[in-house]
Amino acid sequence: MKSELPPIVLEPKSKADACVIWLHGLGADGHDFENIVPELKLPVDHTIRFVFPTAGKMPVTVNLGSEMTAWYDIHSLDLLNNVDWEGVDQSVQFVHELVESQISSGIESDKILLAGFSQGGVVILNAGLTFEEPLAGMMALSTYFPNPEGRKDEYLQSKSCPIFMAHGMDDPVCPFFVAEQSRHQLIELGLRPQWHTYPMQHQVCLDEIKDMAAFIRQCLVIE
Repeated sequence: MKSELPPIVLEPKSKADACVIWLHGLGADGHDFENIVPELKLPVDHTIRFVFPTAGKMPVTVNLGSEMTAWYDIHSLDLLNNVDWEGVDQSVQFVHELVESQISSGIESDKILLAGFSQGGVVILNAGLTFEEPLAGMMALSTYFPNPEGRKDEYLQSKSCPIFMAHGMDDPVCPFFVAEQSRHQLIELGLRPQWHTYPMQHQVCLDEIKDMAAFIRQCLVIE
């Protein structure tokens, strides 16, 4: 995965001392979650920088090889087992570079939160769990966590790292049972994901936005 566009960056009114890096889903772009920031209703004097990268374009197998923005290829509907790990790992490296750039700008790693929707959620979970420094947390939205067998030793992140998992009970793209299995796999790794479900499909709803806002406040210590 090679991103051809610079990330969209929303700066706070004051000097940033925290950051949310937010990945979109398949076929979308960095603008996809940009408009959610005002809906989070954070304090006007918050100091969080929001970074919204855009994936590069590639042919996607399950979409008959159509080229679109994608963080990795989707080989089949067996989301948990038939995984393009090479593509995932390339995007994980891209996210690690984004995190490192924020650290270089003066933001501590434990003030950086990763968020991702669908494909983006797969990437941020793997990026967060393999980053060597502590992070503020991860938000995994309408997504899944592929079978970690053979990769468990790569997951370095502290088991205390907060994880927010949210899923629609009527999701036809990433079925609910896949999300539940993913949650149990994270628990087996020793993590304690916060589990939120909503009567929705493959999307984001108002109640979820309110819960995300509370999680961001919790992780980034907004007074």
